[in-house]
Amino acid sequence: MPSPLTPEATYTVQKGDSLYSIARKYNTTVDELKKINNLTSNILSIGQVLKLPTSTVEEESKDVIEYIVQKGDNLYSIAREYNTTIDAIKSQNNLTSNLLSIGQVLKIPVDASLETTYTVQKGDSLYSIAKKFETTVDNLKQLNNLTSNLLSVGQILIVR
Repeated sequence: MPSPLTPEATYTVQKGDSLYSIARKYNTTVDELKKINNLTSNILSIGQVLKLPTSTVEEESKDVIEYIVQKGDNLYSIAREYNTTIDAIKSQNNLTSNLLSIGQVLKIPVDASLETTYTVQKGDSLYSIAKKFETTVDNLKQLNNLTSNLLSVGQILIVR
């Protein structure tokens, strides 16, 4: 039983959710969800409120950055670039398919505790990379011990 000072974490079931997807999102197990919610089957109803194990709620507090879909992007490439999963991106954006549109804005969950790298692409600048990762040019230069703004295609930068 959680202490009176700790609000109990809950999750409202959305269309397309399963116990498995919710368990993955909150870094727990189907069995644990069933146990704390007194569930005898895996059937969920949209709008149903589930209790979450309180030790797993920090998973939801991951940082989120916005990403604008570019020509040639797909969920797999975006997930790889930001060290996350396709399921995490779909869940964060309530996507029911893998189809993306150029210009679509996606919220990308990123773990701020992990060092994230980025491989410089043709046309990139320190400014565009800083904007993409919601940081500053000065911060990128400091993280990477850069003395100039010159970049090379294929160069790997630490971005957080």
